[in-house]
Amino acid sequence: MKALLTIGLLVLFNTFMILAWYGHLKFAEWKWFSKLGLVSVILISLGIALLKYFFQVPANKIEFSGNSGPFFLIQLKVL
Repeated sequence: MKALLTIGLLVLFNTFMILAWYGHLKFAEWKWFSKLGLVSVILISLGIALLKYFFQVPANKIEFSGNSGPFFLIQLKVL
């Protein structure tokens, strides 16, 4: 069960990572987004990136074998 929780959290993490890095390219098509300045776009991307850490940090902490989880560090990195 813990392994599935970790995989789910890491999938969410990667989803937010993709959104933070590549979302601004798609967001440019939206009218309200095209009116924002560079600083606003950067802050939105950083906000999305912050959200991704809310999933990554618990996933790594819960599942690390040093914290009685089933995965070794290299296995978490590969996941």
